[in-house]
Amino acid sequence: MFKGTNASAGIGIGKAAVIKEVEMVIRPDKVASVEAEVQRFRGALADTVAQTTVLRDDLATKVGEKEAEIMNGHLMLLADPMLTSGIEDAIKKDGVCSEYAIETTCTTYADMFASMDDELMQQRATDMRDIKTRLQQVLQGIKPVDIASLPEGSIIVAKDLTPSMTAGINPANVTGIVTELGGKTSHSAILARALEIPAVVAVNGVMDNIQEGDFIVLDGSEGIVIVNPTDVEVAEYTAKRDVFLKEKKELEKYIGMPTVTKDGVHIELVANIGNPEDVAKVLQYDGEGVGLFRTEFLFMDRTSMPTEEEQFEAYKKVAVGLAGKPVIIRTLDIGGDKEIPYMGLAKDENPFLGYRAIRLCLDRKEDIYRPQLRALLRASAFGGIKIMIPMITCLDEIREAKALIEDVKKELDAEGIDYNKEIQVGIMVETAAASLMADVFAKEVDFFSIGTNDLTQYTMSVDRGNEKISYLYSTFNPAVLRSIRNIISCGRKQGIMVGMCGEAASDPMMIPLLLAFGLNEFSMSSSAILRSRKMITEFSTEELQAVADKAMSFTTAKEVEAYMKEFINQ
Repeated sequence: MFKGTNASAGIGIGKAAVIKEVEMVIRPDKVASVEAEVQRFRGALADTVAQTTVLRDDLATKVGEKEAEIMNGHLMLLADPMLTSGIEDAIKKDGVCSEYAIETTCTTYADMFASMDDELMQQRATDMRDIKTRLQQVLQGIKPVDIASLPEGSIIVAKDLTPSMTAGINPANVTGIVTELGGKTSHSAILARALEIPAVVAVNGVMDNIQEGDFIVLDGSEGIVIVNPTDVEVAEYTAKRDVFLKEKKELEKYIGMPTVTKDGVHIELVANIGNPEDVAKVLQYDGEGVGLFRTEFLFMDRTSMPTEEEQFEAYKKVAVGLAGKPVIIRTLDIGGDKEIPYMGLAKDENPFLGYRAIRLCLDRKEDIYRPQLRALLRASAFGGIKIMIPMITCLDEIREAKALIEDVKKELDAEGIDYNKEIQVGIMVETAAASLMADVFAKEVDFFSIGTNDLTQYTMSVDRGNEKISYLYSTFNPAVLRSIRNIISCGRKQGIMVGMCGEAASDPMMIPLLLAFGLNEFSMSSSAILRSRKMITEFSTEELQAVADKAMSFTTAKEVEAYMKEFINQ
């Protein structure tokens, strides 16, 4: 039995299809004609763009536009003049072959992305390496691994799955994925979840211990892989698979049902999204709105700032698509950890404590913040848009941002442009300072949204990307729970809506506590909505008070987690 990271839920049973890519030897061979070599590179680039476009369109048909965005990211990188001109410059300057120019240029970018603290930018490293390999394969006439034609009942076993390889999977034939590398947030894991294929990643030694055709059982919920299982194990996991599929089917009955607890408390169950295309998934899973639209994706993978008009169209599309349902849009949350050359941001020594989010926006009102606020206000005429300000630590920031919003309103009035004059403005509560001052902030804003990922990181002084201290990163730590309870209490006393848009909002062990604390709104990935609705409707907030009191009496995260796990299992 092997243990790895549970990347995509479900039980996979089938025969191993071991995927090994052809190893390429890339040497700094000199070329006879630099101009001819540049043309050779451009031909390979065109072919790779064509292949990627086919993959993107196929993925959009199989899964949806949201997942196809991963391949759109590849197309944007392939069209990036900084990358392509860098490769051509290397050919011209050093007189080397295209393969070597691609190797050095793409590796430089990939290493730069990999060194960043931000998970999204680290994924760009994977994308860049994927693009590098595919360009080199085209140049050398090597056909990419044909995952699309695997036989029915295949379990893919690989060192790692690149986004382009995962995009080619036929979900009708693949019953599971096992990789040596990767994590829950890798593009291959995201696509596996979207394709609803059970997956276990970061499994040490699978390439040395699994042979082509071996019988495999994997549990994507628990991160377990069994090679050549016994008949008893096969029977056990077949039964588990049947239960999993039955429960998944039963969740469909919660589509169209109100999210109301047993004692009549209505909860708003909404989704986190990153672009307008995600609205389709929100509607598919019957989300009651959007609790977090991360606008930074509009600013990335491009060579210039998105215009006010481009932003307006994106925000309007979401507002119209959700037909009046609430849409909380977070203003730009970006800093020195994200490499956006056109913004000219200096590298921060500690980007998560540096020049970012509201600090950056208030400093660069004219070129960044005012255009975004104008776009948001204009789009508010078309639906239930609310504005959320991230990383607030002091009252001055809120007041300055609100003053700018009022200034923009006057501009729009003078221009005769329609907008929602009663638009709500709230803050993301994600710092220790905001938590401690929640009673004061509640008097200044229309709503709170708790960002548990950063609130936990800042409260515990833990870099959540640092494996050596990851044991300290737990939302169940009593310090974090006390902080969450205080934020909700302060918001409720002032009569404002309090939501949560961090990972904890969909955690089955956390939901009972949040209901007992009085959280109004739960925002999560679209695919978690129906499971969370089922759970919420089975609880009474009144009865949960005793559970919360007991949980809050413990003094360590392990004790709280053990107690909540026992409660949920009962």
